[in-house]
Amino acid sequence: MSPIHVIGGGLAGSEAAWQIAQAGLDVVIHEMRPVRRTDAHQTDGLAELVCSNSFRSDDSEQNAVGLIHHELRQLGSLIMSSADAHQVPAGSALAVDRDGFSQAVTNALEEHPRIAIAREEIAGLPPADWNSVIVATGPLTSPALSKAVLEKSGEDSLAFFDAIAPIVHFDSVDLSKAWFQSRYDKVGPGGTGKDYLNCPMDRDQYEAFIDALLAGESADFKEWEANTPYFDGCLPIEVMASRGRETLRHGPMKPMGLTNAHNPDVKAYAVVQLRQDNALGTLYNMVGFQTKLKYGVQADVFRMIPGLENAQFARLGGLHRNTFLNSPKVLDGSLKLKADPRIRFAGQITGCEGYVESASVGCLAGLFTVMEARGSAVEAPPETTAMGALLGHITEGHISREDGGGKPRSFQPMNVNFGLFPPVEAPTKGDDGKRLKGKEKAKAKKRAMTDRAKADFSDWLARIGLNRLAAE
Repeated sequence: MSPIHVIGGGLAGSEAAWQIAQAGLDVVIHEMRPVRRTDAHQTDGLAELVCSNSFRSDDSEQNAVGLIHHELRQLGSLIMSSADAHQVPAGSALAVDRDGFSQAVTNALEEHPRIAIAREEIAGLPPADWNSVIVATGPLTSPALSKAVLEKSGEDSLAFFDAIAPIVHFDSVDLSKAWFQSRYDKVGPGGTGKDYLNCPMDRDQYEAFIDALLAGESADFKEWEANTPYFDGCLPIEVMASRGRETLRHGPMKPMGLTNAHNPDVKAYAVVQLRQDNALGTLYNMVGFQTKLKYGVQADVFRMIPGLENAQFARLGGLHRNTFLNSPKVLDGSLKLKADPRIRFAGQITGCEGYVESASVGCLAGLFTVMEARGSAVEAPPETTAMGALLGHITEGHISREDGGGKPRSFQPMNVNFGLFPPVEAPTKGDDGKRLKGKEKAKAKKRAMTDRAKADFSDWLARIGLNRLAAE
């Protein structure tokens, strides 16, 4: 049997290749770096994290992201095992040492006897003699391949901007002003409840900071970027500020759940959080501070933050264009390109957003390819599961819905969330017989969704005969 080809060595491509190889099939990963560079990557490593180092919540009972972590672990995910092995403290989130994580994924793939890695660019459509291909080229797909696929599919591409947050050298942070604390002292995987560096602002400092953000000069857009919309889940901080002066203190700068260790009696008006970015603890990234501001402006504005007056930056923020398919129109339910069924797509190019979401779509593309190679019917996980719900968004989308102006809604990238899941029957009363209200009612509903998802996912694994992967 000829090998299966995976184009792209990011999180989705790496996970797809791993699932295929673990099932006993030969696979070739085609990664264009370092032959051809991108605007966002800095290394040649596979599964490089170009934005945040956080995989977000690891709570599989109350959070859809934590639930997708659980499902990936059940499938023996290389991305999740590498993340677990290189986690750094991050409150209730799962964050990783980005270099250690990428190296672990790279090593595992290079050492696998059924995986070959070709460092080359695939310009245009895959060769005609490649019978089974997964395209996982991510949001930075090379122009030649992107153009060929879009011409083949007959659809125009959609694009949005994805922003990168600055990274600060820990030893340049003034700890007489900043303090360690997780929001509400919550302890997460590998954490202590004191996993974030917090920089407080009073009202005058906050107002001055907003003024500086709004006045700061942004980097110029290229001509082809000018009309590209932002993705709401990753807005540049200056764009958030332009939407209202209070927006940031109800978003990435919210002070709730934090008490200034240096001045506990005074409530901060706003708080900037930094999260550990590497295992050594020498680098911290500014949470939610992705930006399009010019580098010189960034340094000046961010040094207005108490505790960061003398901050030294290992990397300043940036912005790059992400491209994704109109997947509900061009892909079928198993992620195949309708115009060329030998090709599947995976990862962010399909219109999912987020590291674990990309990995999960890569995982599904790999598993679907294995099912097909074995002559089995391709069966997707139920839409009551996190992976199934995300797949449903990608392959069905919201193209039939209309906005308030009566125009068809365009397909947009999406993080996994409980809004993608079918409704569930949840308890309305507590153990004491009293009717649940507010937060307790919401928690009961989320728990009912995750309990259902875990049971349905387990049944799906048993039904398709792939649950053995989790033990390998």
